[in-house]
Amino acid sequence: APGTASAPGLEARPSGAASSLCPGPHFLLPDTNLILHQIDILEDPVIKNVIVLQTVLQEVRNRSAPVYKRIRDVIQNPEKHFYSFTNEHHRETYIEQKRGETSNDRNDRAIRVAVKWYNEHLKKIEDEGKIQVIFLTNDRANKEKALEEGITAYTCEEYIKSLTANPELIDRLACISDEGKEIEGGKIIFPEHIPLSKLQQGIKSGIYLQGTYRANRENYLEATVWLHGDAEENKEIIVQGLKHLNRAIHEDVVAVELLAKDEWVAPSSVVLQDDGQNEEDMENEEEKENILKTSVNKDMLRPTGRVVGIIKRNWRPYCGMLSKSQIKEARRHLFTPADRRIPRIRIETRQADALEGQRIIVAIDGWPRNSRYPNGHFVKNLGSAGDKETETEVLLLEHDVPHQAFSQAVLSFLPKMPWSITEEDMKHREDLRHLIVCSVDPPGCTDIDDALHCREIENGNLEVGVHIADVSHFIRPGNALDEESVKRGTTVYLCEKRIDMVPELLSSNLCSLRSNVDRLAFSCIWEMNHKAEILKTRFTKSVINSKASLTYAEAQMRIDSATMNDDITTSLRGLNKLAKILKRKRIDNGALTLASPEVRFHMDSETHDPIDLQTKELKETNSMVEEFMLLANISVAQKIYDEFPEFALLRKHPAPPPSNYDILVKAANNTFFFLLSFQNLEIRTDSAKALAESLDKAESPTSPYLNTMLRILTTRCMMQAVYFCSGMDNDFHHYGLASPIYTHFTSPIRRYADIIVHRLLAVAIGADSTYPELTDKHKLAEMCKNLNYRHKMAQYAQRASVAFHTQLFFKTKGVVNEDAYILFVRKNAIVVLIPKYGLEGTVFFEEKDKPTPKLEYNSEVLSLTVEDTTLHVFDKVKVNITLDDSNIQHQKMRMVLVEPKILGNDMPASLSAEASSKDEPEKKKKK
Repeated sequence: APGTASAPGLEARPSGAASSLCPGPHFLLPDTNLILHQIDILEDPVIKNVIVLQTVLQEVRNRSAPVYKRIRDVIQNPEKHFYSFTNEHHRETYIEQKRGETSNDRNDRAIRVAVKWYNEHLKKIEDEGKIQVIFLTNDRANKEKALEEGITAYTCEEYIKSLTANPELIDRLACISDEGKEIEGGKIIFPEHIPLSKLQQGIKSGIYLQGTYRANRENYLEATVWLHGDAEENKEIIVQGLKHLNRAIHEDVVAVELLAKDEWVAPSSVVLQDDGQNEEDMENEEEKENILKTSVNKDMLRPTGRVVGIIKRNWRPYCGMLSKSQIKEARRHLFTPADRRIPRIRIETRQADALEGQRIIVAIDGWPRNSRYPNGHFVKNLGSAGDKETETEVLLLEHDVPHQAFSQAVLSFLPKMPWSITEEDMKHREDLRHLIVCSVDPPGCTDIDDALHCREIENGNLEVGVHIADVSHFIRPGNALDEESVKRGTTVYLCEKRIDMVPELLSSNLCSLRSNVDRLAFSCIWEMNHKAEILKTRFTKSVINSKASLTYAEAQMRIDSATMNDDITTSLRGLNKLAKILKRKRIDNGALTLASPEVRFHMDSETHDPIDLQTKELKETNSMVEEFMLLANISVAQKIYDEFPEFALLRKHPAPPPSNYDILVKAANNTFFFLLSFQNLEIRTDSAKALAESLDKAESPTSPYLNTMLRILTTRCMMQAVYFCSGMDNDFHHYGLASPIYTHFTSPIRRYADIIVHRLLAVAIGADSTYPELTDKHKLAEMCKNLNYRHKMAQYAQRASVAFHTQLFFKTKGVVNEDAYILFVRKNAIVVLIPKYGLEGTVFFEEKDKPTPKLEYNSEVLSLTVEDTTLHVFDKVKVNITLDDSNIQHQKMRMVLVEPKILGNDMPASLSAEASSKDEPEKKKKK
């Protein structure tokens, strides 16, 4: 069978692409490095009939988990005719390591022995034309030894160039100049990287520090390195300037050397994009680096360092576009990634004309010391830039969102249709189908996770129930469906597409709590008095039959109606009344209510293009549902923690370090200074309660939008909320909700964390059995890490989708004038928010090939003076918005400042605002 072989020569005669070097039938046998570096070539449909030795597979597995997974997938694809051969367990191909021989040399010899044996073996069984096994290696010494031993051996490049019918394959060859080796010519730009062994010694002795390299989206000459381990006093180190960045790429694990204190710098507040076409233009780079070195306040200086070596490269395939070389017939071109944090990549391609205007994928191969940019190779063409399907694909790939169709293995674990509730299902379950349960969701929602009920009981108290889809009944631990769900971690909602975490049969049907059908649920039921005080709490698996699936607007209409008094409406009114009390209590406890402009699009039913866009309006019923979801999450968190103090999956929101609030306090103080009505007011940040109260008081009759702006700015100061395992952490507090403990229980259709919480709760109440991984805190902590990553990426993907659809909207809209407010000021730009569209953009005051106005930046009062006009944070301005699609990859909203008019300058105040498909605001620790 394809996939394994004691002798693949016994298969049908190999018939692959015709090679001018070896015209006869042949198998290819690659060495380890060839698989590691040229996996893109091996995955190409043209390449067939390949033998992968056990020696090689083991080495690949040890050196790169992603490549190992890819080569395993190729071996399992029957159309490719790839075979794995267990040469280490075959009497005639197993060899012992000689004295003085390195394990690397022993493995090279084992590969040559296997090639030789194969050729001998095939001679014996093949009567007609000779079948050859060809050794592919890019290791010069190994190739020479093979040739001396009479083995036919080629480099990957030699072989690929011999496939004359498939010239496009040459583009997919990885450039294999080693990290340190220079390309021909070109002067040395970067310092040498210190070898790994020395780096590890240096880290041990404290000369170097290890951390993750995070490039700055707004300034390509600056990055921060987030240090690993808890011992460091300073968690991040700033790196500035090309030579100090020293060829590190976003997300690499690097070693940095701390500079002397007199060389420390401040985080730059200048926006610099790498727009140079000419790689050799180093003078231009030096000029830009000088812009960074302006005199700054001593308090602003931060620990600064330089990258001395790379501990682990975290490269991935990058989406972007080709910037075609101006030189005629050129093969070398620069590729510009969609993610601004990634440098341009130099690739060689013969199909530049065909790839112009296309979104393509490129992989990095290495970065020589004398090259301004890394080298890479072409992997795949995704389609035309600007096309909705292509752009959605780019967005999903760039945010690492698993979005392939569910495999047959996964689908095989779904219940067989038609499905109905059996007697077995009713074990450990209460029948609650008599209750007046209803769901309240956004319009068009098909994955209904939650439903509610409220009724008065005999003793005059109220019974309130939150009923959540019982997804863990259908997804059993450890099967393929469970593994796929945990890998995805969350459902991702784009503007007109949903990437489900679980297959549609569950998400939109069997688990969705639709009205008038029986559904399995997990219920949290409280007895409360009319003051919304909880008297009793119980949890049970149940069966419900929802009496209505309402939208927020429909539920609101029922509550407000003077004539409707049916059971559903009465239940909703009871819930709404209690929710208001619960919310008041939460806010009195110090919970924060923060603003974030959310946008909703109205789509054209034919073209699915956005025809109208507005910020989402929140109704009372949104808040009603939210209050009971919060209450259920808190009740469940307490229960699973009481039962399993070591392995409860909880969610915390750390309090921000005081320095995070600097920008908010500074902005608020300066604003209040300018608005006389605020003279005695300050934003207090010593506790969540103090912050919430001071935000509530910060109202201004002259500036109605000011309070929302302050809340948006406060959101930017917050830390990210994260999942964690209770046995691995001591700090459980949720700062934003002012709750001592919290978890996620209410959305298991779209969040995997909730499935684990359901399993823990089911074990706690004796409704289901446990399994080893559920009570392994190290495994849970590892899972939390993945879930936190997936949630963060889903959030960014959603924002990028809104940005892209906003651009589609403005493409048809033409030019509009709108009110905007200044969120931040930079040295050469301001960031504005347009409330009507929930749109954010950077307005630049420096433009290429245009005279620059006189700019004066004041970091103390957060203002920027452009000529004679001073702009402050929170100022109201008017901008003229159009879509600038001159750069199809980084389309941006172009804004012209209409009010206030910039005086003393005869150039047009046309300022480009990058409300671009930038995937998200730069994440400093503030997020």
